[in-house]
Amino acid sequence: MQKWKRRLIISGAAVLSLCIIYIVFNFVFLDFFVNFWWFGSLDFQGYYLKRIFYRELTFAAVFLFFSLVFFSNFWFASRYLGTSSIARECQLNLECRKRHERMFHNFQSGSMKIYTPLSFLLAIPVSIPFYEKWEEGLLWFFGPSSGIQDPVFGKNISYYLFSYPIYSFLQQKLLTVFSLLFFFLLILYALESRFLNQDEQALSKSARIHLTVIAVIATLMGTWGILLQRVELLYKNTHLPRFFGPGFVEMWIELPLIWLTAIAFTTAVFSFIYYVHKRRGLIPLLSFIGILLLLTGVRATDFIERNIQEYFVVPNESVREKPYIERSIESTLYAFDLQDAETRNYRIHPVSELTKDVDLQKSLRNIPLWDRELLDAVFTQLQSFNRYYDFSDVDVDRYTVNGVYQQVFLAARELNTEELPEAARNWINIHLQYSHGYGIVMIPAVQGGDEPMTWFLSDMPIISDFDFKVSQPGIYYGEQYYPYTIVPNDMGEIDRQAGKNDDAGKVHYSGTGGVSLSTIWRKILFSVYFQEQDILLTSKTNKKSRILFRRNILEAIRTVTPFFVLDEDPYIVNTSEGLFWVVDAYTVSSRFPNAQQYSRNAMNRNFDNKEFNYIRNSVKITVDAYNGNIAYYVFDPSDPIIRAYSRIYPELLRPIDRMPEEMRAHLRYPKQLFRIQMDVYAKYHQTDPEIFYREEDTWEFAKMGSRNVKPYYMTLNTLNKENTEFLLFSPMSPLGRDNLRSLVVVGCDGDNYGKIVVFSFPPGRQILGPSQINALINQDTDIAQEISLWAQTGSEVIYGRMILLPLRNTLLYIQPLYIRSAAGLKIPELKRIIISQGDLAVMDRSIEGAVQKLETKLKARSDRIQKRLAPAPETFPAEPETGGQAPAADSRGNETEKHSD
Repeated sequence: MQKWKRRLIISGAAVLSLCIIYIVFNFVFLDFFVNFWWFGSLDFQGYYLKRIFYRELTFAAVFLFFSLVFFSNFWFASRYLGTSSIARECQLNLECRKRHERMFHNFQSGSMKIYTPLSFLLAIPVSIPFYEKWEEGLLWFFGPSSGIQDPVFGKNISYYLFSYPIYSFLQQKLLTVFSLLFFFLLILYALESRFLNQDEQALSKSARIHLTVIAVIATLMGTWGILLQRVELLYKNTHLPRFFGPGFVEMWIELPLIWLTAIAFTTAVFSFIYYVHKRRGLIPLLSFIGILLLLTGVRATDFIERNIQEYFVVPNESVREKPYIERSIESTLYAFDLQDAETRNYRIHPVSELTKDVDLQKSLRNIPLWDRELLDAVFTQLQSFNRYYDFSDVDVDRYTVNGVYQQVFLAARELNTEELPEAARNWINIHLQYSHGYGIVMIPAVQGGDEPMTWFLSDMPIISDFDFKVSQPGIYYGEQYYPYTIVPNDMGEIDRQAGKNDDAGKVHYSGTGGVSLSTIWRKILFSVYFQEQDILLTSKTNKKSRILFRRNILEAIRTVTPFFVLDEDPYIVNTSEGLFWVVDAYTVSSRFPNAQQYSRNAMNRNFDNKEFNYIRNSVKITVDAYNGNIAYYVFDPSDPIIRAYSRIYPELLRPIDRMPEEMRAHLRYPKQLFRIQMDVYAKYHQTDPEIFYREEDTWEFAKMGSRNVKPYYMTLNTLNKENTEFLLFSPMSPLGRDNLRSLVVVGCDGDNYGKIVVFSFPPGRQILGPSQINALINQDTDIAQEISLWAQTGSEVIYGRMILLPLRNTLLYIQPLYIRSAAGLKIPELKRIIISQGDLAVMDRSIEGAVQKLETKLKARSDRIQKRLAPAPETFPAEPETGGQAPAADSRGNETEKHSD
């Protein structure tokens, strides 16, 4: 019976031990090993270990510092107790003296067993927040100077980006630490006085000195916190929507009150300390306390500020707030990288001769006539071939085709296992055989209506009539959320090409992505990590097998660099080395002084629904679609935030010069960043404080119906008449109006990359906006009649995005027209192209034909107007002498009979 019990206890202990080991391993070591191997597959093992080292080192250093602060003070208090004198009744009593000495010894040495763990316990809750903010601490430590100063306090901008957040956090923790320390020391000294010095109930001199030092440090921490409130004035939003930041009241009332409060607080505390030590100065102490309470009460209410604002500032607000509005404008423009935006006046002069304009003819070949949303449906219907292939996004880029700089649409044919039939959705198919997408499709931006689509790249296997080649068409990493896959494997991977449904459609992965599964140990770990027993039990893997996971490119980048904010629109680039994804990354901050805050929820989930008032597109990231390799390139070295990260992780961030030239040719200005900038610039382009205050010339995005016109890419010579460049356009309208106020353009190529030019239309002239042009198109009887015929046949007519084409002081409006079957297979078809130059519109099957029609219509109207307004002849020609009245003639010159009433 005893043996049975012993075995049962041993078995239970063994099971319990295994459970504990499993839990500890699963929650502590499993993630570490998986991440260590995964980062190693990207050649980022050193970077991964450095991040762990930085985080643990920060926590250890802070924990050790605070532990030493607590421990050293407790040790000092115990080693140098205020008194070792013996009470009178013990001086002649040997037993009493021994008891006193024993108690004194316990306070000095034995109690250290309590002070050490107590110091650790007090340091832990104070240190944990530093563990969470370790990266902000590194930015403070490594942050460089920005080279510019704020106009209010004259501090370097880096102080606000790096130092101020840490100082605010550190001040609160240090104040807490020294307040706790004072409290515990006071208890310790009180106990010492109670048990060791029964003759003297008051604290000894050394104890008072020690407590005074701690109180002085705590006071200085409190004063520091009050002075830091000055910086918070730079983030005041009480003047919104007029302007952001401090105004007259903040700088002339609140700022002096902060200084006075800091002085009164410090003086009151020091007066109290003096009174405690000297028992003198009660009246000054009470005076300073009264002043402090008065200042605190004044600051706690807004009575003074409200009345000064209402009766002194508001009656002459534009003058009183002028310097502060000016600072807000300058800071906001710099924070959003708009300080160098150039304005050019654009005078509209209608042109009737269009077909002879060489620049127009060159521009027509790059007009993007397809909307990306509609094109996605076309690619899916015409080029997916199998239900498990999908086109998640259509990108815009430019390539040289037959020696011509050509704008194109392209999309990656990615894997989507969610579309597999239910019966085929088993572990082998999803994780071994259906492993990757295949190739890209590409078309020129300009197309014709009622004609087959022109393809630069299409089909499976990929074919091209324009000498395009794709060296490695396999797409193992993309925008889709791929499940993990184990490749190569003994079954082979499905790589269905057109017309191939046998083993010839199988391939075997030969890349370097993922983590090797060559050992049973790794199979066990990944089986536990993914909670998939088949990883361990399958017999279809081999020594070359690798497990590829985190194959969504945004997920992978966020895992490597969670401190970057990623653009919502990655795009794929075809190079001689294969297919690569390009992702724009941003550095953002909410601590730029005096700059307007921007709401992230106005953008996308990548911005975490928070606010920021500083943004730079500082990093370009490339991801190999076949191997998954990630490369980071510093694109804006003037940004102090990215310079700080470059100092922290020099092995991660490369200079942009190291990016292959073939890849650099396809970098573009991010549309998401441009939307943010234009949203801010719509108000802050008014650099005159008085105009800004009146909001005399506030803009908004031009509208098409009720929707904003999104920025769009075009390849034109708008910025440089000698060169055709890839550009990003955004038409802007006056706030609450449909007409156009400006056309903002930013360059994407060469020296003009990032150069923002505002083509400003005369404010006193009516330049029609997209909604107004659309209304005129709908009123055109010829166009309306043809559209009505399509609608009667059961087709859905879709108006495409309106494109504004600036050309030699004129403005052309181009709108594609699509039809889609209301029933059956709904594939959008480009049917017609509408072109307008203002109040005239024409429609044709091709853009060239539409331009020809518009020119004919413009000339006909000009001739009519000239004839109508030509000077009347002074005399009329004499009638021919005939025997009777000449017969009347119709408009063709034919004689008609004259009828009498």
